[in-house]
Amino acid sequence: MVKRRFDYLQENIMDTLRPVVLCFSGHDPCGGAGIQADIEVLISHQCHAASVITVLTEQDTQDVKNLSPQTAAQFSAQARTVLADLSVKAIKIGLIGDYAIALAIHALLLEHPTIPVILDPILAAGGGASLADQRLTDAIVELLLPLSLIITPNRQEARQLSQLVEVNACGEALITKGCQYVLITGADEDTERPVVCNRLYQADKRLDSFNWDRLPGRYHGSGCTLAASIAALIAHGMDAFIAINEAQEYTWNTLNAAYQTGRGQLNPNRLFWVENEG
Repeated sequence: MVKRRFDYLQENIMDTLRPVVLCFSGHDPCGGAGIQADIEVLISHQCHAASVITVLTEQDTQDVKNLSPQTAAQFSAQARTVLADLSVKAIKIGLIGDYAIALAIHALLLEHPTIPVILDPILAAGGGASLADQRLTDAIVELLLPLSLIITPNRQEARQLSQLVEVNACGEALITKGCQYVLITGADEDTERPVVCNRLYQADKRLDSFNWDRLPGRYHGSGCTLAASIAALIAHGMDAFIAINEAQEYTWNTLNAAYQTGRGQLNPNRLFWVENEG
């Protein structure tokens, strides 16, 4: 798969050898998730990573302890400076952490309506800590989903965003908010089942399911990895449906090659293909 994926990039690059992906994400000081995860994924996909940090975090491989958001003015100024200079091919949004930052992101997206947006609506940490209050959750639904090409919630996030329970009902409700694709991932539930089922909902009401062998570990930054991979492939000009499929395969491989750094979750190995080729 890895060889085929990189052959595709080499043969189908659209404008530039390294398209720019702008990431709006939190900073994880233990290095497993957030901005650092995004950058590792984008390097792996032959993209250039530009980044504006939404929120500083106190966290480890077990859970998030505290959030310290940037001011909306600082965030907006940094993002506008980047967008005025670089030819951004995709925007990836991860942890927002603050209602005012959500409003700032909304304003920026309105100013750049032609840039495809991939949103990972992070509402809780893998360890269980809440990362979004109701006001922020509502802002994500009402302001950011309508401006997003693809969103990638897990099942619990889909329920929280839609205020529904059944997974298909969640997907169908979220797609009506204006995004073109809703990929609901299933690794956070049904842990006794040997297969993880991810479901893709589309604006034309088509439903696709992707089944992946369940891996035994718990992983820090797997959602960041998936969304950043989709953003990178979109930045290279790949069709959205193909990008979503390829990004899942890439992510599964990073988890299969994961490694331990702390006492909690494993870190996805986002450069696994370098080791394989060596």
